[in-house]
Amino acid sequence: MIVRIMGEGQVKVADRHFAELNTLDDQLLAEVEGGDEAGFRRTLGALLDAVRRIGEPLPDDALEPSELILPAPDATLADVRDLLGDDGLIPG
Repeated sequence: MIVRIMGEGQVKVADRHFAELNTLDDQLLAEVEGGDEAGFRRTLGALLDAVRRIGEPLPDDALEPSELILPAPDATLADVRDLLGDDGLIPG
């Protein structure tokens, strides 16, 4: 799956990693719904770090359609609340 982190670029993430990402996404959803700013900031950072760690960066000139778009590291709790679906940022 091609994942874009807003403001950073795209990475290819193997499907086998989505259980780990979904765990962080579920935690992020709970923190956003609970208004836990400190937890939200910590978990958003952990989610983005995990994507960077396990993903394979695509070349800057690659223009692949992103199947998943994640917020920038400096996104606010309100910004992310607007992006969340029923399943969080990551479907499934």
